[in-house]
Amino acid sequence: MFVEVVKSKIHRVSITGSELNYVGSITIDEDLMDAANLIEGEKVHIVNVNNGERLVTYAIKGERKKGEIILNGPAARKVAKGDIIIIISYAMIDFEEAKKFRPSIVFPNEKDNSLT
Repeated sequence: MFVEVVKSKIHRVSITGSELNYVGSITIDEDLMDAANLIEGEKVHIVNVNNGERLVTYAIKGERKKGEIILNGPAARKVAKGDIIIIISYAMIDFEEAKKFRPSIVFPNEKDNSLT
């Protein structure tokens, strides 16, 4: 039997921009992606702390050390610059393995999305 568990989480980062006229996805600073064990193209859930919106998209790499968190495409209408969001990915894992599994959870600085 398999269960779905939290695999990765970037807890409370600030939206730095939004780009409506884009194919879609969320741009995430590559340092944050590495720290949270996320890969480009991975499905992610976005939870907006400011307005309660929840949406699903996929991650794309942003420049390292820039702290960029940019929602692209139609999802851009669901956020405002400065909103605090939580980025979550999930994985299907064998039930017994899931009992021992520990997700990668990152708590960046909300002001600049840095890891320090």
